[in-house]
Amino acid sequence: MADSNQKSTQPIVALASPAFEPLLDSDEAAALLKIHPKTLQRLARNGEVCGVQVGKLWRFRVSALNEWLNGKTA
Repeated sequence: MADSNQKSTQPIVALASPAFEPLLDSDEAAALLKIHPKTLQRLARNGEVCGVQVGKLWRFRVSALNEWLNGKTA
């Protein structure tokens, strides 16, 4: 009979998957685009650039910035 107090021997699943994309802060993302961080934040606030606001801070995915930039240059 199995003891109900025994710990499981199942492996712990990693929280980060290979598809996880780290987020950039406003300064890092703006540096990639060569624009001012406040300009990038305004674009995100107006919905022109895809970004996530966490509290007062904005975070951006490189892939979303790349898509936005490709749309601007097309």
